Amino acid sequence: MTLIRFLVSAILVVVLIACETLEASPPRLPLAAPADIGFDAPKLAEIDGVVEQALTEKKMPGCVVAIGRRDRLAIVKAFGQRQLEPSSEAMTTDTIFDLASLTKPIATATSIMLLIERGKLRLDDPVAKHWPEFADNGKEKINIEHLLTHTGGLIADNRIADYLQGPEKAWSNIASLKPLAEPNVKFTYSDVGFEVLGKLVENISGLSVAEFAKTNVFDPLGMSETDFKPKPELRLRIAPTEKRNGEFIRGEVHDPRAHLLGGIAGHAGLFSTAEDLAKYAAAMVMKGQLGETRIMSEVTWTEMTRPRNVPSGKRALGWDMKTGYSSNRGASMSDYAFGHGGFTGTALWIDPDTGLFVIFLSNRVHPDGKGSVNPLAGRIGTIAADAIRP
Repeated sequence: MTLIRFLVSAILVVVLIACETLEASPPRLPLAAPADIGFDAPKLAEIDGVVEQALTEKKMPGCVVAIGRRDRLAIVKAFGQRQLEPSSEAMTTDTIFDLASLTKPIATATSIMLLIERGKLRLDDPVAKHWPEFADNGKEKINIEHLLTHTGGLIADNRIADYLQGPEKAWSNIASLKPLAEPNVKFTYSDVGFEVLGKLVENISGLSVAEFAKTNVFDPLGMSETDFKPKPELRLRIAPTEKRNGEFIRGEVHDPRAHLLGGIAGHAGLFSTAEDLAKYAAAMVMKGQLGETRIMSEVTWTEMTRPRNVPSGKRALGWDMKTGYSSNRGASMSDYAFGHGGFTGTALWIDPDTGLFVIFLSNRVHPDGKGSVNPLAGRIGTIAADAIRP
């Protein structure tokens, strides 16, 4: 009997701890009438028309749009189809998308900033301080900030052949790459640079970028459907992309290099829903905090989102601001807005000046890789920013 009482007590303790953890996580963001959070509702409704036009022009199979201010949502809406081939499926607001390069700021750069906040890393640390092999072939001067702003002089993407012998050999090949330029001389949007940052998260913390981001960002914010390598039971809600080996990719990362690295990489591999991303966006609008949950200090947030001049325009740490990659940015957003896009057809823009965030998620590469949505995402962002009442 004593053993039974002990086991029952232990189970109750575990249940209570789990309940407290669930209660501490922020709930889903409340949906408010647009006018109640400062939007001109008829102006915001123009989004429906531009999305329907894009669907008519076959720019994508479908999409989910979420727009909010501060800690409330004004719109969460699904359009079109989640899948076209081999059979048709309607898009739903809880569809899970391959975020592609949104992985860079949301998972990798956020994790790097938390390591900096905790004193494990500095922006001016040479990468080779934490990964000595990286110094090979003249890369000893490249530091963390260079990689976060794509000014390290690294190639955009190295050869697929560099990944075909497994992750260990792939990392050795990356460490041996020659830079294209000296740091700060040239802006080259580099997947390689963020692969390296993901590697540093693991070297420093002992956790993969997937584990670190989940533990320190996603779980605290209650982002229960945001992760790398989503669980098989979620597959039916995942938007498919293109074909790989004759089958549509669904539940595996689209990016070939991230796929060959096992599905977890600093530049791609993250999956999420619009409502989960809204929690992250709201926390970033509110300078690192959502409700009682703080994912980074305001000092860290300020450093991460501060504009930096780069050879092609302005970037923040891990974020785009105004460069040649900003066609998915709302034209009338403030100079403080930061955001990013993803190859599969995703975009997230956050404007802390007005409290606005705009989430656009599509699988524009389904079924044949020919979709095009960056101008559409930018138009939606412009409408949203213009709809904010003085």
